Amino acid sequence: MRILNYLNLSRNHLDGEIPPSIATMQSLTAVDFSYNNLSGLVPGTGQFSYFNATSFVGNPGLCGPYLGPCSAGIAGTDHTAHGHGGLSNTVKLLIVLGLLICSIAFAAVAILKARSLKKASEARVWKLTAFQRLDFTSDDVLDCLKEENIIGKGGAGIVYKGAMPNGELVAVKRLPAMGRGSSHDHGFSAEIQTLGRIRHRHIVRLLGFCSNNETNLLVYEYMPNGSLGEMLHGKKGGHLHWNTRYNIAIEAAKGLCYLHHDCSPLILHRDVKSNNILLDSNFEAHVADFGLAKFLQDSGASECMSAIAGSYGYIAPEYAYTLKVDEKSDVYSFGVVLLELVTGRKPVGEFGDGVDIVQWAKMMTDSSKEQVMKILDPRLSTVPLHEVMHVFYVALLCTEEQSVQRPTMREVVQILSELPKPSTKQGEEVPNSGDGSASSPLHPAPVGTNEAPTVEARDQQQQTSSPSSPPPDLISI
Repeated sequence: MRILNYLNLSRNHLDGEIPPSIATMQSLTAVDFSYNNLSGLVPGTGQFSYFNATSFVGNPGLCGPYLGPCSAGIAGTDHTAHGHGGLSNTVKLLIVLGLLICSIAFAAVAILKARSLKKASEARVWKLTAFQRLDFTSDDVLDCLKEENIIGKGGAGIVYKGAMPNGELVAVKRLPAMGRGSSHDHGFSAEIQTLGRIRHRHIVRLLGFCSNNETNLLVYEYMPNGSLGEMLHGKKGGHLHWNTRYNIAIEAAKGLCYLHHDCSPLILHRDVKSNNILLDSNFEAHVADFGLAKFLQDSGASECMSAIAGSYGYIAPEYAYTLKVDEKSDVYSFGVVLLELVTGRKPVGEFGDGVDIVQWAKMMTDSSKEQVMKILDPRLSTVPLHEVMHVFYVALLCTEEQSVQRPTMREVVQILSELPKPSTKQGEEVPNSGDGSASSPLHPAPVGTNEAPTVEARDQQQQTSSPSSPPPDLISI
């Protein structure tokens, strides 16, 4: 019989085991073997997997999924128990082997992790290297690295202001983190090699540095008045009177002169700009940020760089075109700073597309120092005209197109320091009207020179001078 929907064998005094073949009848939907003397294991496959315990009640000898475990000795269970015992031993062996392998793997991972943590711990250990006696530790420096202490940000890193336990104020520059295996240290090596061994009044003083395997911190003396660029182009620019600007020009020139002529080997800054000239509490200038510094072995030699380094508006023409750099590249950049001091303007961004402050100043004055009032900073109320003309003249020399025509920084210091002596009448300060002209017809004072006046100078003297007034001499160096 292959097709059967319902099988009811209850209360028939049947004994023995339930035939397993009944489980193969797929059409069977319900069975009733209750109240017989059946025994053995109830099939658990086929249609029997859908039946419940009520179909087998009243049969004390039956056992299975619905009725509880079978006792030992019941037919059909000995072989299963024996087979189950063998499988259990195999599983136990596999479990033991698996645990052993897992233990070995776990131990290996733990050892590697411990080594990694040790390296990370060593990397986080900061070492303070001092270039002079310091009354603070690396922990004091690290305490400065807070968001509220940030006083400057740039491509070279973030600068923080910090107060040491002894009350000393410092500036901490945090260089960008170095990637693993990276050889680029964001200028750290250059700056340490440069600043760590030079001492000069007008070069920012490096107190020390903190380092680990990931990050470097440079600790400088703190400059309360920030950078010249921030002061000159910010809201406080009007507070920089001419005397202060003139002193800043000479002091910064002395700092660069020391790098070019008194260090061995010579040092090129390669990023001279107003933002890298810092001002202390007395507005005294200090040349800073040697992240791009380059040592030049032979005086007067040039070296070819692999890429342009510097700031837009300050880069010398030959550097941008040929990548050849010498000390005259710094001279050009310093000339741009002088133009900033005279005009109060930024190097780029105020003169139209493709025009920088050098091109603009030469165009406005026709490269003539006598026309400097056309570009003079309108925030300067009164200025000694002969001094302004003199500084502008030096700026023109420094920004000559051909590097060989530029003076050295030693010559720049000498020229700036030797101001022309004004005559009795011409030494008065000229009020700056802010429209590019002086409010009184004063002229620059004569300066001692061995050169004969040019033809143009003589013609101008004949046209502008009367017999009763002293001739206005042109400044010539």
